[in-house]
This record gives sequence, C-alpha cells and structure tokens, in this order.
Amino acid sequence: MTLSSSLSAGVSGLQVNATRLAVISDNIANSSTTGYRRGDVEFSSLVIPGSQNSYSAGGVRANTFRQVATPGTLISTSSALDLSVSGRGFLPVTEETAVDEAANQRPFSLTATGGFSRNADGYLVSRQGLALLGFPTDGEGNLLGNVVRDSPASLEPIQVTNFLNNSESTTMIELNVNLPADATLAGADGEPYTSSIDYFDGVGRRNTLTVIYTPNVPAAGSSDLWNVSFIDSATDPVNPIADFDVQFDPSRAGRGSIDTVTPNAGITYDAATGIAQITVADGPIDVFVGSDQVVGGLTQIDAGFSPVSVTANGAPAGNLASLEVDPDGLLRGVYDTGQQIVLYRIPVVDVPNPNGLSSGDAQTFTITSESGTPFFWDANTGPAGGIEGFSLQESTVDIARELTGLIQTQRAYSSNATVVQTVDEMLQETTNLKR
Repeated sequence: MTLSSSLSAGVSGLQVNATRLAVISDNIANSSTTGYRRGDVEFSSLVIPGSQNSYSAGGVRANTFRQVATPGTLISTSSALDLSVSGRGFLPVTEETAVDEAANQRPFSLTATGGFSRNADGYLVSRQGLALLGFPTDGEGNLLGNVVRDSPASLEPIQVTNFLNNSESTTMIELNVNLPADATLAGADGEPYTSSIDYFDGVGRRNTLTVIYTPNVPAAGSSDLWNVSFIDSATDPVNPIADFDVQFDPSRAGRGSIDTVTPNAGITYDAATGIAQITVADGPIDVFVGSDQVVGGLTQIDAGFSPVSVTANGAPAGNLASLEVDPDGLLRGVYDTGQQIVLYRIPVVDVPNPNGLSSGDAQTFTITSESGTPFFWDANTGPAGGIEGFSLQESTVDIARELTGLIQTQRAYSSNATVVQTVDEMLQETTNLKR
C-alpha cells in the first residue's frame, strides 16, 4: 500500500508540475501581449488517512487561476483610440461579427485595453476583432433614455457613420456691449450704433444678425434711453424683425446698469434671466441683454461704444476630423470647423471579484457566478478608474520571475520523476523475490 501510494504521489507531482509548466509557457509567450493577465498555479496537498502505524502518500493537486485584478503598466502610444482603464475596471466589448444583433443576443465580454479604429461600417473595433460598446448621448454628454446599469442591455456598438458630418444651429447670442452715456444727452447727434454677428441655421448656413442701438436724444438733460432692434439677413435685410427699449440707471448706485427693458414687436423678455427671445428665419434665438437682476449684458457708461463681447453658439456644417476619448469616458467627435460634440459615453465595468472572471481569447474576460454581477460606472466615479487615450496596458508578466519559476518547475519535475523511478525499482526488487 505504501509503495503504491508513493507511486501515486510521484505521478501527481509530475502532473501538477506539467500544469505549472504549461502556465509558465503561456505567460512567457504572452509577455509582450498588451492587456494580458498573468496566469498562476497554487499547489494543495491531498491527504489519504492511513491505518495506525502506517502512512499513505496522498500527493498534490494544482489549482490554476489568473491575476485579473492586477492591472498592467500603461504605455504611451500615438493613437487617440488606443484606450486603457487606469485603475479598477474594464471596457465593454463584443465581437465585431455581432454588432447587428440585438442586445440580448450579442455576446458580451470585457477587456482592460485595446487599440480601436473605425472599420468600413464606422464601428470602433480593435485589431483583435472586438467592437467597443457605449451609451449614446444627446451631443452634450447626457445619456439618452433610461439606462440600465447592472446589465449590458442599454449598451450599443459605437458607430460614427451618422456623425461624419454635423452642424449646430445657433440658440444663444450674448450682447455684452457698452453704449456711450453722452449719446443720450440733449444736443447729441442721435446717430445709431451697430454691431453684427453670424448665426447658423439648422443645416449649417451662415446668416447675419445686425443689432442697431439707437439713442433717444431729449430736448434737455439726459434720457438714458435706447432702442435696440434686430435685422435678420435671412428674413429681411432692411426692416427689423424685433426691438425693445432699454432704460439705464445713471445714479451712483446704478452705475450705468439696466433699469428696465420694455419689449416691443417680435420679442419677449424675462427680467429674471436677462434673456430676450427673437425669432429669425430658422426659429427662435435667445439673446442675453441683461437686467437689473443679472450682471452683464448691456451697460451705459461714458466709455464710448464698445461691443466688448458679442458671441453666439452654433457651428457651420463640418466634416468629422478625429475622435477623442477623455478620462471621464466621453467619446468626442472633433470636426474641421473646430466644433466638438459628445457622441457616446464609454462606461467602466466593475465586478465584485475580478479574479473570478473567465478568461477568453484576445485578452477578454466574461462574467461568471464567481465574479459577481457587473455594474456599469461612469469613468472616474465610484470604484471605477478613468479611461486613458493614447495608451495601452502592458502584460503583467515578469520574465525574470517566470524564468525562475521555470527552473524550479524543472527541478521539481525531475525530483518527482526520480521518485517514480525509485518506486519502480523497488517494485522490481519485490517481484524478484518470487524467483
């Protein structure tokens, strides 16, 4: 019984060291594979109870696992779409061949890093054939609809085909303009002042809004009163589409700020926000003019006519020039007009036990009962790390450590082989006793 148990123990030693050799070989082969997580082996003893005054060798067994929770070092690259998670968490991906499938039919996996680029259909895919997933947004980073955070049901394969061209219509104009106080004194010439600003309609056409500031000249003293009118080049290049009267407060306390605004034709006004709304050919535009409750906008001090800052949002039609991902996971489209819009938000996926994930090809991992239920965090929130562009994660393999383990495994294998050989020789001696 003792000899046979010794033989079993020696054979189990050969088996576990062969397993350890396989893991080391895999690690060494993937020492330069970005995103690779080092495999490892733990040995545990097997005990077979023996009778009194006897001993039975149980042997050893190998438990293999992968150090998924240990991230690799980030290395810099030259591509904005080389992405890595800096810290805890993973990027959500699916197979490139499954991008047209429904969310509940699409295979789902995780990866810590990947070099992505646009394929012929506009999807962001890695060189390993993995398509990046994300939440669609409204262009400003706000998620669309009710997003499920504990399953991939709300994720979509990121496709930029619909964003190759884009324009943004103007919705807000700000008039930070000083009007000369002397222009409303008795005896002034009453000549109007003008400023103009370009705005963009829904298809990216450039139009011009001309603002005319006409002082009210009294017979005596100072009126501190102006009429402000708007001419839209797309509606009528001559006649104003809207106007309002603005009364300034010249007192020491008022210091030339707005006292009251009286809207006239074609305009509405909200004193609480200081915003007047006009309607151009393409639709309504908010114009910030200020009020007695809001700082900024129109003023009247003795400093000459000064359009300090007359600005408008919006952008003309442009072509998608590049894609960028910021640390918060916002995928931005950058256009040749300088415009930037948020196309998707890429979440960072976290699980309670990363080492419980199941390993797959191309440095991917899948959810298991041991890993726990995933949660889709916004990058840099909760326990989740940020997303770094221009970077890839190195393999977590340390070659020196693996070579040391290789030598140890070779010696252990040889030692166990010696045990088996010794048992065989002893059994041979026992057989010879019968002759």
